[in-house]
Amino acid sequence: MNQNGKLIIFSAPSGAGKTTIVHHLLTKFDDLEFSISATTRHPRGDEQHGKDYYFISQTEFLHRIAQKEFVEFEEVYSGTFYGTLRKEIERIWDKGKHVIFDIDVIGGLHLKRKYDGKALAIFVQPPSLEVLIERLSGRGTDSEEKLLERYAKAEKELNYAPQFDVILKNHDLETACKEAEKLVSDFIGR
Repeated sequence: MNQNGKLIIFSAPSGAGKTTIVHHLLTKFDDLEFSISATTRHPRGDEQHGKDYYFISQTEFLHRIAQKEFVEFEEVYSGTFYGTLRKEIERIWDKGKHVIFDIDVIGGLHLKRKYDGKALAIFVQPPSLEVLIERLSGRGTDSEEKLLERYAKAEKELNYAPQFDVILKNHDLETACKEAEKLVSDFIGR
């Protein structure tokens, strides 16, 4: 296993732009690889198993928790679990690459603590809660009930920002991507 492998963790409330920033970084750094999370939710749109997520049943997820196969997991929404499989991190490190995460806030903090010294935890901060709500509503992928659940969660998650190594303000996506490039480059010692 690559002992020099590092973890770069991007966390944020849903809609803050972390996924877009992570995808941008993957085009800029060939020694980064995306950590695919496992989830019990169903695929959305054209999401694919083994590319976007490992889609598994709740029964299998709970079995893997019992087998201690997750380095972190959480029931993000009622009945919907997300987690990072230990094998996923090892798979990427074995290729001699660094692992990049697009992960919820609590999961990001768990990883930061577990891999202290090898991890850089970046919180992507939206311009405001209002902007975040606008972005989430504009997606058109969630029911009204699901949106209200996401807003409440986002409001709570913003309070965790100070526990991260860096707060990356995403007021302008291009600027945020450039700042993220510098953070990653400095961290992996380019």
